[in-house]
Order: sequence, then C-alpha cells, then structure tokens
Amino acid sequence: MDEPVAAMCDQLIKAVNVMMDAESSQRYRLEALKFCEEFKEKCPFCVQCGLQLSEKVHSPVIRHFGLQILEHVIKFRWNNMSQQEKVHLKNCAMGLLSNGTTSILEEESHIKDALSRIIVEMIKREWPQQWPDMLKEMETLTSLGDAQTELVLLILLRLVEDVITFQTLPTQRRRDIYLALTQHMDSIFSFLLNILQQHVDDYRRLVRESCLLITALNTLAGYIDWVTMVHITHDNCRLLEVLCLLLSEPELQMEAAECLIIAISRKGKLEDRIPLMVLFDDVAMHYIVSSAQPNETVGVVEQHYSFLKRLCQLLCALGGQLCSLVVSEPPQPQPHVPTNIDKFMEAFLAFTTHPSQFLKSSTQITWGTFFRHEVLSKDPVIIQMAVRGFPSKNDSPSCQYSRVDFDSDEDFNHFFNSFRAQEGEVVRNACRIIPLEAFLISSEWLKYQISQPINTGSTTSKTGEGLCSILSPSAVQWDAMTFFTEGVVGQLFKNVEREKLPVEQGIELLQEVLNYETRDPLILSCVLTNVSSLFPFITYKPQLLPLVLIKLFNAITFEVVEESKAPRTRAVKNVRRHACSSIIKMCRDYPDFILPCFEMLYNHVKKLFANEFLLTQMEKCALMEALVLISNQFKDYNKQEAFLEELLAPVRALWLSEEMSSVLSDPVLFLKYVGADQVLTDPNTEDQFGLNRSRISFCVYTLMGVVKRARWPTDQQEAQAGGFVVGCSSTGAPIHRSPCTAQVLGLLPNLLAFIRTHNCLFLPENVAHLSETFTRVHEVMDVERNLVLGLPQPVLDIYDSPVYKTTLERMQGFFCTLYDNCFHVMGNLGPSLHQDFYTIEGLAEQIIGSMFTNLDSLPDNRLRPFMFHLTFSRVFMKQLVLSCPKEYYESLLCPLLGPLFAYMLQVLHLLFFIGSDDEEESVVCEESQVTQELLEEQLLRIVTRELLDLLMLSKLEYLFPFNPLLQDIYMTLLTISFNALSWKDTSICHRTASVVCWTLLRQVIGENLQTEAVTWFFTSILKGLQMHGQHEGSLVALTQLALLVYETLRPQYTELRTIVTQIPNVQIEALDQFEQKMLTPSTNKATEKKRKDHFKKLLAGAVGKPLGQQFKKEVHIRNLPALFKKVKPNLKRDLLDLENSETSGLPSLFSPQQDDV
Repeated sequence: MDEPVAAMCDQLIKAVNVMMDAESSQRYRLEALKFCEEFKEKCPFCVQCGLQLSEKVHSPVIRHFGLQILEHVIKFRWNNMSQQEKVHLKNCAMGLLSNGTTSILEEESHIKDALSRIIVEMIKREWPQQWPDMLKEMETLTSLGDAQTELVLLILLRLVEDVITFQTLPTQRRRDIYLALTQHMDSIFSFLLNILQQHVDDYRRLVRESCLLITALNTLAGYIDWVTMVHITHDNCRLLEVLCLLLSEPELQMEAAECLIIAISRKGKLEDRIPLMVLFDDVAMHYIVSSAQPNETVGVVEQHYSFLKRLCQLLCALGGQLCSLVVSEPPQPQPHVPTNIDKFMEAFLAFTTHPSQFLKSSTQITWGTFFRHEVLSKDPVIIQMAVRGFPSKNDSPSCQYSRVDFDSDEDFNHFFNSFRAQEGEVVRNACRIIPLEAFLISSEWLKYQISQPINTGSTTSKTGEGLCSILSPSAVQWDAMTFFTEGVVGQLFKNVEREKLPVEQGIELLQEVLNYETRDPLILSCVLTNVSSLFPFITYKPQLLPLVLIKLFNAITFEVVEESKAPRTRAVKNVRRHACSSIIKMCRDYPDFILPCFEMLYNHVKKLFANEFLLTQMEKCALMEALVLISNQFKDYNKQEAFLEELLAPVRALWLSEEMSSVLSDPVLFLKYVGADQVLTDPNTEDQFGLNRSRISFCVYTLMGVVKRARWPTDQQEAQAGGFVVGCSSTGAPIHRSPCTAQVLGLLPNLLAFIRTHNCLFLPENVAHLSETFTRVHEVMDVERNLVLGLPQPVLDIYDSPVYKTTLERMQGFFCTLYDNCFHVMGNLGPSLHQDFYTIEGLAEQIIGSMFTNLDSLPDNRLRPFMFHLTFSRVFMKQLVLSCPKEYYESLLCPLLGPLFAYMLQVLHLLFFIGSDDEEESVVCEESQVTQELLEEQLLRIVTRELLDLLMLSKLEYLFPFNPLLQDIYMTLLTISFNALSWKDTSICHRTASVVCWTLLRQVIGENLQTEAVTWFFTSILKGLQMHGQHEGSLVALTQLALLVYETLRPQYTELRTIVTQIPNVQIEALDQFEQKMLTPSTNKATEKKRKDHFKKLLAGAVGKPLGQQFKKEVHIRNLPALFKKVKPNLKRDLLDLENSETSGLPSLFSPQQDDV
C-alpha cells in the first residue's frame, strides 16, 4: 500500500505544481485539474494521500491540497466509511492539530483555516452523540501552545458560522448542535474570557504578537450575536469591561469595537438589556472616547479612519440602546438618563462635526431618534445640543477622507445627496424641540450672509466675471444657510402657536431678503428659496405682497447679460424656473390671500406675453397655471369660464386655425412645418422653424396647465351657489361641471388628430421625408437613457456652462416632450372634466383611432416602443382607470383595455422569450451594445411593472366581472397573468401570483374551461417555480397559487395529477396520500400549514436552483439518535366519569379543589 500511495502522492504534487505555476499552459492546467478531481472522486486511498501531503515537510500549497482531500473525504464519503475508518481519520486529524503545524507566527493562515474546517466537518456529523468529549479534547489541546489554541478558536468560530450564521446543516443536526452549544455555553464563554485576560496581560507585559488575541475576538464576535444576554453581562459585565480596555490597543481595537457593536446592538427584552447601561459609566466612557484620539504622528491614515467608522457605529448603537431603555414606562428596575450623558453627547457631536462626510452621515439617524424621543428630547443636554446646530461645511480636510471613501466625484455626489436629506431630517426634528431658538439662529445666519460680499473664490464661473461657481465659498455658504432656514421655518409654523410666532422678526427678515439685490444666478436662486420659505409671514402684512410679486417677476426674466443671443446657462434657467415654481406654489397654497392682487398679476402676465421671445413656452405655461389657480377662488362658474375663454383665446385662434389643423392632421405637412425635412450643414445657422415648434408647444403646454389646474370649489355649498353643480348621479352624488369644459372640448379633436399623426411618423413613407440631419430624431435621448439606467447627471462642470444643443437634440426634445405632454393632457381630462368627458359620443372609438393607430410601425430598435408603452400606461391609462365612473367601465374601459392588453401580450411575449434567445446567441459585444441591452432590459421591466399596476389599480373582480361578451378580454388577461409568472422579473412574478392570477381564474372556474387551458394554467405555475422558486417570497406565493388551483380543479380535471407525477423526484405514495385527504370528505383534513408543507414537498422537484447551486455536488449529513426522547403524557382520562374520585361530573371540573385537571 505504501508504494502506490507514495507514487500517487508524487503525481498529485506534480499536478498541483502545474496548476499553480503561472507559466503553465491552459491545456496542461486543465488536465492537472481533471486528474486531481478524478482522484478525489475515485481513488480508494484518499485518506492516506491526504495525510501524507499534509505533513510539514511539504510546501504550504501542497499541504493545503492534502487538507482539502481530507475535507472532501469527510464531506462526501463519511456516510460510507466504517466506524474504524472514522476513528482512524479523527485521531489523525487530532494529531495534525497537536503537531501538524508550525509556530503560530510562521504558519500560513489558509493552512490553519483548512485544518480547522476538517475538524468542524467531523463535529457536524458526530457531535455531541458520538463524540461527547469533543470540548474537553479541544481544551486539552490549548495547553500545548499558542498555535493549538488558535486552531481551537478557529474551530469554534467555523462551527458557529455553519450552525448559526449560515445554517448549512439539516434541521435535526443543527438543532442537536445548537442545543449542545447552549448547554456548554458557560464553559465556552469562560474559556474565551480566560484566553482574553491571560493573553492581554502577556501582550502588554511582553509586547507579544496580537494574532491570537485577534482570533479570540473574532471567535467571540461569532457567539455574542446569539447567546443569551446572561453570558455577556456575567460577572458585572466583565466581558464588556475587557473589550473597552482593548479599544486603547491599536492592533486590537478594530476587533474589540466589532464585538462591542454586536453586543450593544442586541435586541430582546428590555430588562435583559439594562446591564448594558454600564457602558455609560465614567471608566467605560473614558476608554471609548479616548480611543478616538490618534497619535500625533498618525495623521489621516486608512487604518485609523476605518477604526473611527467602527467607533462611530459603536456610539450610534449605544445611542439606540439608550433610546430603547429610557422610556416613559420602563421595566423594573427603572433606568434613568445617565448622569454623564454630556460626555457621550460631546463625543457623538465630535463625529458629527468631523471633516469626514461619511462620519457625519452615520450620526444623522441617531440624532433624529434623540430629537423624537419622548424622554431624551426634553433633557437639557439634548436640547443644548440641538441649539448648537449642524451647518454643512466644505472644509478642505474632508477631501482627504473623501478620497478614501469614494472612487469618484460622481460617487461622492450620490452619497452627498442622501446625506443632505438625512441632515435635513435632523434639522427638522431639532426644530420641533426648540423652534424659536432655531429660528433665531437661522435669522442671524441669513442676515450675516446678506451683509457679506460675494466671495467667488478660486473657482469662478465660466458665464461671466465676478460670478460664483457651484464650489465658490459664497455659493456653498448661501446654499447651506438656505437649506437650514427652509427646514427651520417650515417647522416653526407647525409647532408654535399662532400667538407666539415671531411675526415682527419674520417680516423684518423677509424685507431684508426682498431688498437684497444680486446678479449672481446661484445666489439669486437661494434668495428666491428664502422668499418662499418666509412667505407665510406676509399673511400678517399684506402690503408686502406686491414687492414679493415684483421680486419674482424680475427673476422670471432674469438674464446675466441682457439681449445676449448665447444660450442661457443652467444656473440662469434654474433661476427663471425657480421663480415660476414659487409663484405657482404661492397661488396654490394661498389663493385667497393673493386673489385681491389678481388684476395686477394678470396685467403683468399680459405684458410679458406681449414679447413672444421674452419667455420660454414652459415659463408662459407656468404663469398661466398660476392665474388658473387663483381663478378657482372666483367660485363663480360664469366668471371663471369667461376668464378661461379670454385666457385661451390666443391658443384657440392658433390651434384651430386652418393652417394648424392641416399641419396636425398630415404627417408630411407636420414634418415640413417643424423643419424636420430641412438639411442643416452649418450648426450656427439660425433655426427658421423654431418659432413654429414653439407655437405648437405653447398650445399643448397651455392646454395641459388649464386641464390640470382648473377646478370647482371643494365645498359643496360653494359649488352649488357658484353654479358648478348640474345635477345628481344615481347614487345621489352631485355632478359638477368644469369651467374649462367648453374650451378644452373644442381643442380636443385637433389634439387627437396630432396624436394619430405622431404615430404615423414611424411609417416608412413618412420616415423617408426626414432629412439627413434628422434621421435619428426618433431615437431615445441621452437624458431619457440616463434616467432609465439610473445614471446621475453631471453637476459640477456643466452647471455654469451655456446649454448648447445641436439641432438634432432640439428636434428630439421637441418630439419627445410634445408627445408626452399630449398624453398628460389626455390623462387629466377625466379627473378635470368628469361627466363632460366620459359622455363624449364615440369616445372609445376616437381614442382607439388616435392613440392605437400604427403601433406596429414603431421602430424595431425596441427603445422607442418601450417609451411609448411606458408613457401610455403610466400617464394616460392609469389616470383613466382611476377616475372613470363605474357606469362607463363597459362602454369605455373595456373597448380600450381589450386591444391594449392583447397588443401588450404579443409584444411582451416576443421580447421576453424571443429576445432571450437572441441574448444566448450573442457572444462578443461592444460596450455600446452592452449599454443598449441593459437599457432595453431595464425598460422592459419598467413597462411590465406598469402593465401590472394597471391591472391592480382596481378590484379585478369588479372592474372585469366575467361576462361571456368580454370572454376575449378575460382570456387575454389570464394569458398575461400566467405568462408573467415565468418572465425574468421576480417582483412581477411575486405580485402576479399573490394578487392577480387567482382573482381572475376563480371567476371562470364554473365556465367549463377546456382541459388544455387548465393544464396550461398549472404548467405556467410550475414554469414560474422553475424560474423564480429559488426566491423565498416567490416560492411561497407560487406554491399557494398552485395549491389553490390543484385543490379547486383537480376533482374535475384528472390531467392535473398527470402533470404532478411528471415532476422530478415526486413520490406517488405521497401524492396519493395528499389526494386522499383532499378528495375524501370523510377523512379529517390536515391543518392549513400541514397541507401547504405536504404540497410544497410534492412540488420540490420543480423548484429551480440558483446558477451557482445547479452543478454543485450535494453534501449529505445523516441525523444521529435524538438526544432526548419525547414522552407523550397519557391524556386519555374520562373527566366525566372519575370512578376513584369523591366527586364526579361537570361541576367538579370547575371546583377550586380540582387543580390537577
């Protein structure tokens, strides 16, 4: 035997060297790997070879391979080995622990890990029943030296990882080992604590290496998370005391902090966690706080910075535990707010004001918890912390930490947006406690910024000299102050009584802001935000309202350089849009207050509209929306209708003109009118057709604004008095009329004609009319692409640069925006016009003839069809379904949803299945092609989710009750729903299986379904299990759906049993037993959970596995005899006939003496 073993070992050594040699060819490496794997599977003397290769005379690579062989034998051959072979292997493995390694500092970490895993694999199969003395043997090994002690610690760690953390064992074995660990936890924790105390003393006295202590702390971390709190707090929290001491040791502080974080983050009963308050003692807090102080020579290094992150987590966990324990109705004994909470809060504030943005962000949630806490929010220390505030700063030291935390400015910007939102929430929570003090801080800060000159710094704007860039000191300070003030003032009006509001100070502050003048767009944008924030104060002094409107109107026409033909920068555009949004917000929130100034506002808008080039179409629409919002306060139907007629007169004249009607109805004329048939070679050439495009956009924008904003009074008495009520419905609800009905319905035919024309633009004969300049006009824009992919827009370099657009980009934006706005108008017609819209004669036919025209001619690049389906479903159909009265379901919704669902079924089926075949065929892809495929896949998911949302908007059984006349629609819905179970989208599968499928199917169960349909339904569920069964949520939903279908339809359709029998590894006996309980009325039915578990086992063979598990060899671990035999008590006692009792019968059951019953 020795010679074959030695020869085989030589061959294995050569094979391993070939695999690990960097100069080996791919062919030889694969052959060597194949030889090694075949050896593990087939060789009869694997144990002997593994032991020989594991000897210390070999290199670490060979030793590691030998240990891998032994681990493979235990995993896959243990059940077939004799007891003698198992004992021999166990003794040899223990011998390797004793003398099979070098010293603790010389031995490779992967050798230690491999050796510990061998022991753990045996423990998982034999302990505690067959190896009761395992822990004693491990304890004996620790007396042999530090190397063996470290191996024992690794064994304990790997064991708890497999049993508790990853739970890789069968249920019975995991339960046995867990019970054994729990029974011996006192000795295990005593063992770990003794190692810590002994070696900490040696570490400090002899300056020894820390690797053993690090391993002990890592092992301890694996147990702290799940053992009972008694072990952690034993001996007056001695373990926590030792861990706090180790925070001062640079080589051990990271692991010690990790253990403390796990211990402090424990959940459970409050009374069990009260001992954790010992960490607020002066000594413990001293060690925690002092550990954050770096050595003078350290500087900003990654190791210390990583520890600071852990320490910040520790303080956050400690703060969370404090909030949980200090409650208004605490357990006994009652924990009070710690006397030295000021030290804790100072340390916590130090992390909040640290230069690292990451550390600041980590504290925000805990600050919010403090400020919301019922008890702590009233503590003087917490209140004082809230008064100090946390303004954002852009100090240079933060850049050093950001380079460690983030790979690029884009990553940092994404993080900072989230951090900014968290900080805003903290500010708002703090202001709930001290609103008046916070307002005083914000007012002083705002006055300070107004008094300071503009400091552009070294990064000036590219737009003009003396202007700020986004990184200029003044821009950063104004932005931080504005952000703070916005949060403070909002909470001031919510949390302070009206009589106690600082009205005089607020009005004075608003006047200072209104008097402040600047030509810097970034600063002006902040000024406008402050005007909006302080606007509630103006209700106490209406005389300031004209000044506010003048300030906003000046900002609407803001230009850095007057009469410049250069494109506006993004900063300038933002100022103008900001001013428009502020006016809309004021008119929406304070319409009664602004109503007296309506004439002034209206006249000013007319003056602005007189110059056609002064405002953009979007800005014009915003001002018209503001006017419509105020007109809602007329509360007089005739007056408001007359105003809207006057307002829409220019639009009506343009939109209904003979020329425009021809353009909107003819694709060729439309392309010519907007200039899409023109060849433009010089990008500097003035666009002669821009005015035509702007006129069309103005009409659609205005129509959208009026439809969205025009409303009747919400008060029914005011609506009745104003002439808005025209009758009552069959249920007695009032029927209202919209003041914009006549105007909007007059413009609707041309709008439908334009949508039909736009759909015809994709026909080949119309595409041929596009010039070379605009051949790509129908492609998806970069902005849309980035939005779908979730890519952030660049914010630094292009913010203050002029927004130059090519003629193609302008044309693409025109087509895309105009088409989307048309759908927005159509989507808002129902909520706005109500009965006047739904009673239009032939409305369904008109919509189908417009929006459903030429859908098959959409381009084949997939992106534009996706965008169409997304806009159609999200913007139009959702609004229509939500607002449509029930009496119009059959006449309007069904004629629309039927063709829509049929078309979507065809499109999605092709994309999910034929598209997936194309993906499998493609091998090599360029980066642009990969991006294109990612975009298509993401859009496909979004479209399918929107379609599902459309199905789930209303109760399906009510919106689509089964009707033989609607059979085609119903079959389409069922086909979509059951097809969706196997689409490559887990969320779609889960939602469809949980809500849609059974809701639809149960309504047609009594309609004599064909056998093919029933089998297809059930097979679709099994396909869903194959595709998504690896996810627990989908598995539960699909199993429940399959159970409902099988139990309901199995008595009538025996073919379902045939399908189940074809599932791999199904047991016919188990199926017969399940059906007997299900089909036999006389048999007692199992409980709901047992039925589900039984059926789940029948379908187990159809459940798909993750790709990483599909070709993995299974490990089988046998159950050992139970540790305890459960003895069932004898409950067969006739309580109504107690022969040996003095009393008998029912009265005795309620007698006080009958305690044993």
